[in-house]
Amino acid sequence: MGHDHAHGAGSNRTRLSLTIGIIGLVLVVEVIGAWVTGSLALLADAGHMLSDLFGLLVALTATIVAARPATDRQTFGYQRAEVFGALINGLILLGVGAVVVVGAVSRLLHPVDTEVLAGPMLVVALVGLIANVAGILLLRPSAGRSINMRGAYLEVLGDTLGSIAVIVAATVILFTGYAPADAIASLVIAAMIMPRAFVLLRDVVRVFSESAPADTDVAEIRRHLLGAPGVVAVHDVHVWAITSGAHVFTAHIVVAPAVLDGGGAGVLLDELSECLEQHFDVEHSTFQLEPAEHAEHGHDHLHP
Repeated sequence: MGHDHAHGAGSNRTRLSLTIGIIGLVLVVEVIGAWVTGSLALLADAGHMLSDLFGLLVALTATIVAARPATDRQTFGYQRAEVFGALINGLILLGVGAVVVVGAVSRLLHPVDTEVLAGPMLVVALVGLIANVAGILLLRPSAGRSINMRGAYLEVLGDTLGSIAVIVAATVILFTGYAPADAIASLVIAAMIMPRAFVLLRDVVRVFSESAPADTDVAEIRRHLLGAPGVVAVHDVHVWAITSGAHVFTAHIVVAPAVLDGGGAGVLLDELSECLEQHFDVEHSTFQLEPAEHAEHGHDHLHP
């Protein structure tokens, strides 16, 4: 398990490094393109890409920090650094979205005389689209296993949609001459940025508040545990995540006298741990076995 985690962390760093290189190169192209063409949409997409580049750098740093081993002070290690990385990414996305909205509304209310060069704008947007698709392909395999990698993936995905919006705006201007399409595309980009930021921040809050992971059914876990031979009751159940994919579980297990008297405690603990790991993807579980008479002494007021 430890080897697999280390291999996954190394793979994440490689994917992030390649994506950073691609995004950084295209960012320079888009900034120059926005300056040459006068396109606010292209500048908005470049600003979004700049925030993504910073976010990817934060994600890469978090991945490196998270790979550090546990210590007596940091008993779970530094895995939660990934969640801090996701928090920073979410805040960056919110900030960029707000700036883009202000710029787009200002241009719609107070149109400028500067002509938008739709042809070069279209070419630059197509280059950005190709680069973002490459980034998506690199990050997608890891997005489902790490909240940090999911944040990076969502940012690049948003850039892809932003590039499509710029392409549509450039096409409209090129064939119809409707200049406000540029500012409208900027608002579309902002509309794609903000919801993703809120979703990412919601996941971060869920981890920091130690809520049960969204894909975990605590009642179903309790039913599985109660189905083990010798288990009479289950109480004080707690399940939370150190980071995405790293679930922690604790519970008090009331057992029949024969389990403790017959020396079957070790076998039962192994069975319960394997049940959680195989069916609920819980790698770290702690159980306190209790005889029935001990469990009757005042646990009703505690967590279920």
